[in-house]
Amino acid sequence: MTTIRRQLTSPLQLMTLITAAIILLPLGYVMSQALSADPAVWSRLWNTRIPELLTNTIRLAASVACLTLVLGVSTAWLVTRVEFPARRLWEGALVLPLAMPTYVLAYIYSYLLGFGGPIEQLWQTVAGPQARIFSPQSFLGATLVMTLDTFPFVYLLSRSALLNMNVSFEEVSRASGISRMKTLWRVTLPLMRPSIAAGLALVILYVVSDFGAVSLLRYQTLTYAVFQQMTGRSDTTAASILSLLLVGMALLFLVTERWFRHRSRFYQTTGRYRTPERHRYGWMGTSLIMMYLVLVVAASFGVPAYLLIAWSLSPEALATIDTRFYGFFGNTVFLSACAATGGVAIGLPLAYMASRRPNWLNLGCLQAAYAGYVLPGPVAALAVLVLCLNLVPFVYGSVIVLIVAYIIHFLPAALQSLEPALQQITPNLEEVARTLGLGIRQTWQRVTLPLIRSGFVVAWVLMFLQTMKELPATLLLRPVGLDTLAIRVWMEASEEYYQLAAPSALLIVLLGLPTLLLLLSKDWRAA
Repeated sequence: MTTIRRQLTSPLQLMTLITAAIILLPLGYVMSQALSADPAVWSRLWNTRIPELLTNTIRLAASVACLTLVLGVSTAWLVTRVEFPARRLWEGALVLPLAMPTYVLAYIYSYLLGFGGPIEQLWQTVAGPQARIFSPQSFLGATLVMTLDTFPFVYLLSRSALLNMNVSFEEVSRASGISRMKTLWRVTLPLMRPSIAAGLALVILYVVSDFGAVSLLRYQTLTYAVFQQMTGRSDTTAASILSLLLVGMALLFLVTERWFRHRSRFYQTTGRYRTPERHRYGWMGTSLIMMYLVLVVAASFGVPAYLLIAWSLSPEALATIDTRFYGFFGNTVFLSACAATGGVAIGLPLAYMASRRPNWLNLGCLQAAYAGYVLPGPVAALAVLVLCLNLVPFVYGSVIVLIVAYIIHFLPAALQSLEPALQQITPNLEEVARTLGLGIRQTWQRVTLPLIRSGFVVAWVLMFLQTMKELPATLLLRPVGLDTLAIRVWMEASEEYYQLAAPSALLIVLLGLPTLLLLLSKDWRAA
């Protein structure tokens, strides 16, 4: 009891408790607001909107998960088990779609698949002048865009699993007379199940919480409906009810993924571990592989990047690169830097206490900080907005509200780098420094912080780039007249001014490439 009381009076412990409580406030508000709503509101929403929104959201998540499973696993298998020209180059190219925000990809495919667009014109030359293709503002359009943008999640984790896999399991299967295809189905894929499940969980959470693509494609999901309730009707109660359903779905996916991964846990044998030999095919097989990879990379990154560059060089787009454009860029950098700095400063004590004093209290505070995972942008914005109005109304309409929403939403990105960095440093180094006469602050400055510098930088960069691309919270909480690059892309693309949106979209993509460089510079087996 005395030890617990001493821990609670520690300044660092108090800081972690206060931080966890503040982060949990938005989630607590959403739940309390929804559960205390008038039953008539629940009845009205259930009879009018909820069935359609749930069906659309679940259907979109399921279809995207199935397609990303095929794309991610197949491309990962090709780059790890097959030898073909420029294989290393294709390994990196398949990650490039992660630099393309969904709303950028959505507005590009609105042009490509739109009425009279390039793809429809090409199709009409084959099928006749009256032939039509599916509209981008439909279930098929949303599925295509979300699949092309999220399949790298499954690809990365599947590739890591294949690199770590002991090829002896497959060799034993082949020596027992089992065909190559059956070995893939009965040995390789079951061993990859935990990684595939983790990748699909990321995809589903991303799809369920996405706002940019579904808003530009006018596809009704729970996230889009929350935004509409707040902006169109100013009905925070209905928005809270829809947000509660959205949070419940996200939690259900997370719990299911954790359970499935625990049930599918495997341990690799180490005595006879060998890396797999890559197969070589003839010119026909190699040509088919190259065509498949070219199609995937071109559709997800190559063609969109080309259009952004071409549109950005048009006279109409060049005319928009003026003082106002540089102001959008400055606003984006300022907000992202403030959120990244605040997130790392808040996350560092949480990660430190959980790694150095891993008791139930500190681990609970760390897990509370991951609440941002289950708070999509509009939900976090709704909660932060109402809480500020009720608790600190004097900050309403300022950038402080927006930065707080950024930190709550993207803090898990920083923790995922800070926590492993601290766990890799043995506490003995800090204890030796203390025995040599250094105080706690001096030990932090001269021992701990220099050793975790790389993790510190990665956490800051990840939060900066995630914040830079954020759209719904910025739309709802930004002060009047403060626009960012993401806001300009969304506003111009909503009016189908594709060329005017291109410079801002291209700059977002270029600024997102450092994240991929950080990812590619690391050991992919550990990624």
